[in-house]
Amino acid sequence: MKILIAGFLALLGWGALSTHFYVCEIRGFCHEPVPSLTNVVTPETMIAHDSLNKPVAVEKETIPQSMLIYFAFDKSEFNSGTITDKYLNESKKFLDQNQMAKLTLTGHTDAVGSDEYNQALGLRRAQSVQLYFESRGVAANRIIVDSKGPKEPADKNNTTTGRAKNRRTVITIK
Repeated sequence: MKILIAGFLALLGWGALSTHFYVCEIRGFCHEPVPSLTNVVTPETMIAHDSLNKPVAVEKETIPQSMLIYFAFDKSEFNSGTITDKYLNESKKFLDQNQMAKLTLTGHTDAVGSDEYNQALGLRRAQSVQLYFESRGVAANRIIVDSKGPKEPADKNNTTTGRAKNRRTVITIK
């Protein structure tokens, strides 16, 4: 009987020792727990409404509308104002969010003068607007400059008012 009790105690001791070695040394479960930081919920950080049953509103990016810049007769100098500054901010924000988008500047003229001269004047008008956008942080590779000259009039060229409407640069985002 003594042998049976001694064998039982040896088996029990060996089982406890091997379990401790496996659990603590091999698996690493016996070490001190590491305190972790948790977020404290306060009334300011709690969601005040039921967000599970409400549809999530996805903010849709809108492309800024096209903008027209008018020029004096036979002039290509561009002077910015509050409206163009606002359009610049909106378009720059959109371009920053949409890497594939480009800013298109198309210069137009009235029909007074030769087609070659008006084509070059339309290009100078678009380039003056391009310089403005580049000076305000729009990358040059994001701007496309074009000239239509007198080919796509916005109005008839037989009146002073009509010719004034044709002397323009159209800014669009594509």
